[in-house]
Amino acid sequence: MRIPSGLAGAYTWDRSFRLWDTYFALIWPATLVFALGANFPGWPVRLAAAALLVPLIPLYVLVGRPILCGDPPDERRALGYLAAALALFLPSAVLVGETRLLTFALVPQCFMTLRLRWAFVAVAVINLVPVAGWALLWRPGDEAVFFNSVFAVVTFVFSVAIGSWIIRIIEQSQERAELIAELDASRHEVSRLSAAHGALAERERMAREIHDTLAQGFTSLLMLIQAVEAELETDVAQARRHLCLMDETARQNLAEARALVAGGAPADLDGASLPDALRRLAARHDAALEVTGPVRALPAGSEVVALRACQEALSNASKHAGSSATVGIVVTYADESLTVSVRDDGDGFAPSSVTGGYGLTGLRARAAEVGGTTEIHSAPGDGTTVTVRLPVPGSTS
Repeated sequence: MRIPSGLAGAYTWDRSFRLWDTYFALIWPATLVFALGANFPGWPVRLAAAALLVPLIPLYVLVGRPILCGDPPDERRALGYLAAALALFLPSAVLVGETRLLTFALVPQCFMTLRLRWAFVAVAVINLVPVAGWALLWRPGDEAVFFNSVFAVVTFVFSVAIGSWIIRIIEQSQERAELIAELDASRHEVSRLSAAHGALAERERMAREIHDTLAQGFTSLLMLIQAVEAELETDVAQARRHLCLMDETARQNLAEARALVAGGAPADLDGASLPDALRRLAARHDAALEVTGPVRALPAGSEVVALRACQEALSNASKHAGSSATVGIVVTYADESLTVSVRDDGDGFAPSSVTGGYGLTGLRARAAEVGGTTEIHSAPGDGTTVTVRLPVPGSTS
């Protein structure tokens, strides 16, 4: 039986031959004892038959065993080895019938090294030829020929049945080993893809966080710098107020950067409620804030999404609504939802014309992660309203 090369070392019977070595070592001396102890023929013939069996030991050790241990066995070398073994065994079995006990050592080797068809041929030769040759050489009585022939046929059928059964078991083991190997490879591939997906998801998350915090803070700083440059000559008091906002924005950006590195809550929410964080955010953007409904602590994920949605909407309003636009934030606490709406009366835009970028796409992705929805209503000259609705637990009071 040949083993696929891709399954090297997968089978216990193929890896370890101690049991087979012990089995063959017991069969060989037992055969010599039976042959030398036979009543027929005479001593010279029995000694000759025994002498023919002696070379089988070095032949097995030096040639046969390495072939049997091969993975897979070399069938061409196996045919040569078995041909040499049969050249020694068959004459001995023809001379002395008791020598046929060695059949039990040779038959397994046929199934272990040859394809099924060749194994059947070899087993037939091993079981049937010695009886036919013995009967032709010694011309025993009909009764002896009958019983020996029946014994040969029975051992042949038994060998074929057991060999076929064992081969089917080995083939099933091969199929299971292949399946296990495929499952193992699939597990590694799934693990690799999972790691890659996790890395990609983390990269996207960090991109959104940076866009919603640091990038917007830097944008605000640039806009404040431009305002201060324009006000230094005409309105020093306003310039000073904007410088204070720059200082606050820079400190806020530094706090956000530290929060990102530490993996903690956003700086605005650190030790503060969502309405307090939104009040500070609204003050930095000169926006009005209105909070309705029973204010309560919400899951951290929902509060972060609400805060980031306001940051994004306010940043967009600062950049696109126009310098004269007014901005308002409305936060509504309901029994099972939180709604955040940011409205400006600026220039507006056509939502269908917006492509690419992290802003609105990231806002929708954040809301979707916690089961929420995002709606954007705008038109050129008609301002913009960004509404985010998030499902939250109801009040337990």
